[in-house]
Amino acid sequence: MKKNKRNYSILIDLYFTFFKLGLFTIGGGIAMIPIMQDLVVTKKKWLSEKEAVECITVSQSLPGVIAINMATYVGRMKCGLLGSFVSTLGVITPSFMIIIIVWELLEKLGNNSYVYGGFVGLKSAAAAMIIWAVIRIGKNVLSGFFKWMVFIAAFISLIIFDIDIVFIIIVSALLGIGYIKYKERGESK
Repeated sequence: MKKNKRNYSILIDLYFTFFKLGLFTIGGGIAMIPIMQDLVVTKKKWLSEKEAVECITVSQSLPGVIAINMATYVGRMKCGLLGSFVSTLGVITPSFMIIIIVWELLEKLGNNSYVYGGFVGLKSAAAAMIIWAVIRIGKNVLSGFFKWMVFIAAFISLIIFDIDIVFIIIVSALLGIGYIKYKERGESK
């Protein structure tokens, strides 16, 4: 009986943690990363820093919204399939409710300068959160010459050559596999 009670409390905690993340993450899923890391790694201690970076990497590499992917990943790590379902439901519930409310309000308010100004401020704050997430992840991921070279090549491919992101993900993964296999072969000699 205690185990079931404990599982229910974890499930409830997962739902409301991701509900709060979904409620206060402005600017898309990428903006969720620093908030998610703070909650899941620092406060809740559900994942280590390394596990959080793996979660972000997997979530970013998969199709779909990164916020939903991360919630699903963390929920699965904490409480299996049911945990992934509950976490995912938690993170999407606020968006579902808010978009219905916002749609109704925007229809009534039209071109109100206060509404427009609020969105200008929120978009600016979201950009700051995304840059902070990039810096924080970069500190944990970009160690060593090979990782920096892949980062620079991917960045240049995106920014200068406008190469499709799917191609960059595939090539980066193949380069990483080749690099690890090369290192393994060198270590076995």
